[in-house]
Amino acid sequence: MTSSEGNRSSRPTFNLLGFSEYPGLQISLFLVFLSIYAVTLVGNLGMIIIIMFNPKLHTIMYFFLSHLSFVDCCYSTVVTPKLLENLVVKEKTIPFSGCIVQFSFACIFSGIETFMLVAMAYDHFGAVCNPLLYTTIMSQKLYVLLVAGSYSWGLVCSLTLTYFLLTLSYGESNIINNFICDHPVIVSVSCSDPHISQMLCFIIVVFNEVSSLIIITVSYVFIFITVMRIPSTSGRQRNFSTCVSHRNAITIFHGTILFLYCAPSPKTSWLSVKVASVFYTVVIPMLNPLIYSLRNRDVKDTFRKLVVTKSFWHTT
Repeated sequence: MTSSEGNRSSRPTFNLLGFSEYPGLQISLFLVFLSIYAVTLVGNLGMIIIIMFNPKLHTIMYFFLSHLSFVDCCYSTVVTPKLLENLVVKEKTIPFSGCIVQFSFACIFSGIETFMLVAMAYDHFGAVCNPLLYTTIMSQKLYVLLVAGSYSWGLVCSLTLTYFLLTLSYGESNIINNFICDHPVIVSVSCSDPHISQMLCFIIVVFNEVSSLIIITVSYVFIFITVMRIPSTSGRQRNFSTCVSHRNAITIFHGTILFLYCAPSPKTSWLSVKVASVFYTVVIPMLNPLIYSLRNRDVKDTFRKLVVTKSFWHTT
């Protein structure tokens, strides 16, 4: 029997340890993560609905933001339901196929979000640095291509890494010390040499991080230089405030990725990895709609109008 045939004939069932080392906190964690998931769905779907209903928000920035909300909603749904299930059941298992599918979709949405934030940075650059040429710089063809490119690259990264995970052999060591089927924990239970798969994952993550951060940094350097040339203090503050939400989202998102993938340390405990993974896969999708809505008057005004309209129809 060839190794590939062996791979196909014996697919293990993985045990996701998750937070099982804290049995007394299972119910509390379940309630916390359920609340976060509910806020994530309501926040992101609400953001999409608000953008659809308000013609003022039919702009390029909100086009990107609606896709970001869609991606966050999908990303959270890939991870959180299984996390919630494993907090209340005794058998915390996931079949090999389910683990691979979870990883594949998580990788897709992670890649999309990485470059969606890049597209939003470029949009800010065009709006602040070249306002008179903004419609020429950010043409409909370009921003559609930026979104399509983000989706395509996320799919390419996922298919590539998933293929090399499927070429590995998996034996009796099927305990995954995490709540999610992430690349490092999957290769850790492989009984064949995962060097190529690990190196490929590292290259893709570094490429995504370096290329996206270079574009974002250059965009914000030009934005900073342009804004500092504005003579009035109120003008500078107004232009800086338009970028605050995006900067906060970038800092949280990329800071967590760098901790998880690009700054490994033998002293890093599994608990730290799990907490960072929770933040990356569960908390950030909840934070993004809050970050972009709390400082946005148009979003808040549209939300109030929708609430008032709904209340009116209920009372009539």
